[in-house]
Amino acid sequence: MAIAQKPDALDAVEATPRQTFFAIAASCLGWSLDLFDLFILLYVAPTIGALFFPSQFPTLSLAAVYASFAVTLLMRPVGSAVFGSYADRHGRKGAMVVAVVGVGISTAAFGTLPTLQQAGLISPVLFLILRLVQGVFVGGVVASTHTIGTESVSPKWRGTMSGLIGGGGAAVGALLASIVFLVTSSIFPGDSFAAWGWRCMFFAGILSSVLGLAVFNSLEESPLWRLAQAKKALSSDRRSPLATLFSADHRGVLLVNLMITIGGGAGYYLTSGYLPSFLKIVNKLPGTTTSLILMGASVGALIASLVVGWISDQVGRKPTFIVIGLVNLILIPVCYRAMAGVTDVAVVTGCAIALAFLGNAGYAPVLIFLNERFPTSLRATGTGLSWNIGFAIGGMMPTFVSLASPTPTDLPLSLSIFAGGVFLLYLIGSFIVPETRDRMR
Repeated sequence: MAIAQKPDALDAVEATPRQTFFAIAASCLGWSLDLFDLFILLYVAPTIGALFFPSQFPTLSLAAVYASFAVTLLMRPVGSAVFGSYADRHGRKGAMVVAVVGVGISTAAFGTLPTLQQAGLISPVLFLILRLVQGVFVGGVVASTHTIGTESVSPKWRGTMSGLIGGGGAAVGALLASIVFLVTSSIFPGDSFAAWGWRCMFFAGILSSVLGLAVFNSLEESPLWRLAQAKKALSSDRRSPLATLFSADHRGVLLVNLMITIGGGAGYYLTSGYLPSFLKIVNKLPGTTTSLILMGASVGALIASLVVGWISDQVGRKPTFIVIGLVNLILIPVCYRAMAGVTDVAVVTGCAIALAFLGNAGYAPVLIFLNERFPTSLRATGTGLSWNIGFAIGGMMPTFVSLASPTPTDLPLSLSIFAGGVFLLYLIGSFIVPETRDRMR
């Protein structure tokens, strides 16, 4: 009762070093393991396309796989609405535990599915249904992990934390998936990978559940959320977070946010997300070489996320968005055109690392920007929906790129055009949105 009577007394409360450590670990691990599960599909996309969506045209099979990926992204806003609302009302920890365990189990279940040759049309149907289920849990992970980390660190490090969670977590997830792919493709070379290797990669998704539970066991709620709960006890407003988000006060904020999240999400999926398939289909590199290049690209992505997140702490979110938008508008198309038809591994590696760097730089400050756009009582729901709606739309771009490319030789041009278009939208949004640095309460 004392807390409820004097909520202002909590204004000075900060997370202890132990709280901060586990909040950072939970946010980064939750997001990296989530991306690990998703990247597994991206890394085996050509194999999955042949087994579940066969076609005489490789790009059409690939488009079908990316379409199944887009289906997952479309379900993510549903997960954010459900888990985000729970996280705002009852705490980030509980939502995070259920969501991460759900993603791990649903990912491992892909390894048990029969192929089209084994079960007929029921095979792709089951595949798509499981993608829908996984999408709901993925949306829940975003809503919970994208708040507790930034709420628990010092304000001067929130941009850096944003890069570490969003881009760095994704880079670590991609790196883990690359390692799993390297080991699996070595154990199951050639045709044996199409028989058992891809299944073992999906089974590795259960690691997210085990590791997530180990870290979340020591997690505490953030001081900002506890303060918000104390103040809410004295408030007469009993609307749900979802009702509040879609009220006149916040609807406009959500819509403007989408210009940034669509651009950042599409840029990410057109770079880091498309690289595994590009290296196989366009550059025709063997699996071992591809995995090593992707590991290097993951390191580049991690560096980009931390550096750009830190820069946003120094100069602000808005100037950072503007500069990154201008750079990506020019350099991403240049890199893809430079990779077209190239067999020199050094050139391909340099371009791949550059693309991963640029793609992750584009959304490194997005997380903290979204956190700062909403009050604590609404942050998980608002951030989760802004992020997931934007990334759902952005995640459709690889499908459109594949459909717009009749042959593999058309992919570099298609990727260049689509990347230019999405970063033009991102740049326009950068000029419209307000500066938000140091405004998270």
